[in-house]
Amino acid sequence: MTPFGEKLRALRAERGITLGEMAEAIGVTPTYLSALEHGRRGRPNWVFVQRVIHFFNVIWDDAEELQRLADVSHPRVVIDTAGLDPRATLLANRLARRIAELDPATLEKLLNNLEPKKKRPVS
Repeated sequence: MTPFGEKLRALRAERGITLGEMAEAIGVTPTYLSALEHGRRGRPNWVFVQRVIHFFNVIWDDAEELQRLADVSHPRVVIDTAGLDPRATLLANRLARRIAELDPATLEKLLNNLEPKKKRPVS
């Protein structure tokens, strides 16, 4: 499942909407919507995300969050390490080989380490 797919499923569940109802309303097949939720389809395009935003009638921050999640939801990522430090290639290859073995706590720790550090306000 992708971050966008997880959010989509949560929104449907919160509102009691079936996959079929949503698919019909936004003009896609239930098969496509299911594949998108489960990460078997690529990152959704901007037009699709806009349909979802309008369907759920989300605004401002929630709409931006849906677009951000769509942007980071490509289930088949390619990492180009050409020209980078050899350790970058090593990291990318180790992660590719072992990502399926990582537990949720380790994934969260890695994500937090890769998140940009927020600047602290100057006193």
